[in-house]
Amino acid sequence: MANQIENRAENEIDLIEVFGKLWDRRKFILKITVGFMVFGVLVALFSSKEYTAGCTIVPQTGEKASTSGLGGLAAIAGINLGNMSTSDVLSPKIYPKVLASVPFQKELMRTPVKFEGIESPVTLMDYYTDERYKKFSFGGMVLKYTIGLPGVIIRAIRGERPDPVVETGDSKIQTLSKEEYECSKILKGNVSVVLNEKEGYVTIAAVMPEPLAAAQVAAQVQSMLQHYITEFKIEKAQAQLDFVEGHFKEAKEQFEQKQEELAVFQDANRNSASAAARAMEERLSNEYNVALGIYSELAKQREQAGIQVKENTPVFTIVEPVTVPTECSKPKRGLICVAFTFLGIFSGIALVLGLPYVAQLTGTKRLAGWLPGPEKEKV
Repeated sequence: MANQIENRAENEIDLIEVFGKLWDRRKFILKITVGFMVFGVLVALFSSKEYTAGCTIVPQTGEKASTSGLGGLAAIAGINLGNMSTSDVLSPKIYPKVLASVPFQKELMRTPVKFEGIESPVTLMDYYTDERYKKFSFGGMVLKYTIGLPGVIIRAIRGERPDPVVETGDSKIQTLSKEEYECSKILKGNVSVVLNEKEGYVTIAAVMPEPLAAAQVAAQVQSMLQHYITEFKIEKAQAQLDFVEGHFKEAKEQFEQKQEELAVFQDANRNSASAAARAMEERLSNEYNVALGIYSELAKQREQAGIQVKENTPVFTIVEPVTVPTECSKPKRGLICVAFTFLGIFSGIALVLGLPYVAQLTGTKRLAGWLPGPEKEKV
């Protein structure tokens, strides 16, 4: 019990000593804090504005869709849809992967966007890589030469490297140039697709330095995403439809040919009673019936495949359409000022409490001498 009382007393004495040091050098901490506050105000005022535009869509779920209504209509035409369903739905969880894919990024780079001060629309590729469209950002320069300083030094040591030239005879292999790679990194940071699994909706957001440009990019991403998802979803059904279409055309041509041959023969031998004529007519009739059967069956399969494509086409319900933002999303000037203020307070406290210990550990007394003494502050 006595040891606990002694430890509690020592802790109280240590805390009193710490608060005493901080109070004695309160003016030094205040100066550090004011310096950080001024720096934070400069960063907040001169940081580039960013606007966020987006939309909210509800994609088709993975539940099986009933086709009883279409089945009844198809039965009237003699088409058996069987157990046709739309269970093979592309999961919304894969949407971010589609957005980050190289083909999607390349197509997005070629999107023309209208910017203020530029007469004609420019592609995102040119806007992010062409020196003519780059704007000075005080906040960006601060981040580049503070947090990003190691990267700047490493790139300066390595120097500029020439773009690798890759020649492939396979069109399925995707390649990115240096400019495309840099633009892709920027787009992946500025464009996002977020799935809310609990509520079942997808949010698309685009960040750009201008409100109209942000809305244009968000609308383009929405359109492209719907197109890509639709292509993925109906790929199998569309391939089946194309296959049936090709055979249907051949069967139609063959059926019309046999139909014409039978009609010509019947007109030429209308009053003939010879056995040879009857045999030829029977043979042509059999060929006509076979061609008619194939043609009719392929016509049914063609209709069925067409219905399958329409059934498999995913439906996207747009809950919140793309609108031009009226307020910038960044920088949060108030938050920046508050953050720099607290950073200044913590920095001042860390210097007051940390420099004496560092000086003691390293044996460098000059470090402790950097702190103004209480006597100097009172003067």
